[in-house]
Amino acid sequence: MRYIEFGEQKAKASEVMIGLMRIKEMSVPEVTELIEAALDEGINALDIADVYGRGTCETILGEVFAANPGLRDRVFLQSKVGIRKEPDGFTWYDFSKEHIIEAVDAGLARMGVDHVDSMLLHRPDVLMEPDEVGEALETLKDQGKVLDWGVSNLNPAMLGRLERRVPVKLATNQMQLSCAFTPAFNGAFNVNMENDAAIMRDGGIFECCEDRGMVIQAWSTMQYGYFEGAFLGSPKYPELNAKLEELAEKYGVTPMAVALAWVLRYPAKMQAVIGTTKPSRVREAARACDFELTRKEWYEIYCSAGNVLP
Repeated sequence: MRYIEFGEQKAKASEVMIGLMRIKEMSVPEVTELIEAALDEGINALDIADVYGRGTCETILGEVFAANPGLRDRVFLQSKVGIRKEPDGFTWYDFSKEHIIEAVDAGLARMGVDHVDSMLLHRPDVLMEPDEVGEALETLKDQGKVLDWGVSNLNPAMLGRLERRVPVKLATNQMQLSCAFTPAFNGAFNVNMENDAAIMRDGGIFECCEDRGMVIQAWSTMQYGYFEGAFLGSPKYPELNAKLEELAEKYGVTPMAVALAWVLRYPAKMQAVIGTTKPSRVREAARACDFELTRKEWYEIYCSAGNVLP
């Protein structure tokens, strides 16, 4: 396993990160097995959020920690706040000082922990008041409840707006990326061209984060579109799957490991979040850090997903 130095605390966090969005229906022993399988492979980074299962996922993780003394100290724990869901299903975003502090405290209570290693502002709240956000972040960091702060899905303009007014350094930005979801790269390749691929939809956020030394956490690393499905084995991506299988045979790994290695090949501080609930898939994912794709192989995968280089 490979590791990065995360944030101001310079914590040792694995490049592969286990996303716990889907553990709502799992038992404590099953989640324990999943986390232990990850740790056996050197994967120590866990990602969760208060909105997952409307808090149920954090509660289950807390039960796992309570049933396994010492387990919390063995992992890099990250959660997220800022998305609110009403009982009728209406969803909205809230970066108010009051909500951030209340949400963090509630999440810590559900997980039975006194702090998290990283906490992200989940999705962008365009009504945020940066000074107010800064007060909340600084308060929780000074209290030792959040060691490092980050964001998710913020474009360069919103990121800059926060950075200029928030008195804590933002460590990471979590964004969607897979070899079948590449709008950020498409715009870069087609710069100054009169085609749809030239549209820069994110304002160059990958380059922005790399320039700042921020960790880029890629989510939906096995998905195409916006939660449209997995591309591995999908008849929609025959050329991509053929290329992944070819390279999997070359490197002695599975296509999943190759797809994750493609994400991790981007020259920045990268983490790839996987949402599997199966220990066997965790073991497959860990192999992504055993090799590095060549530059040509990275481009072959990019093009095999239906992309065309100008």
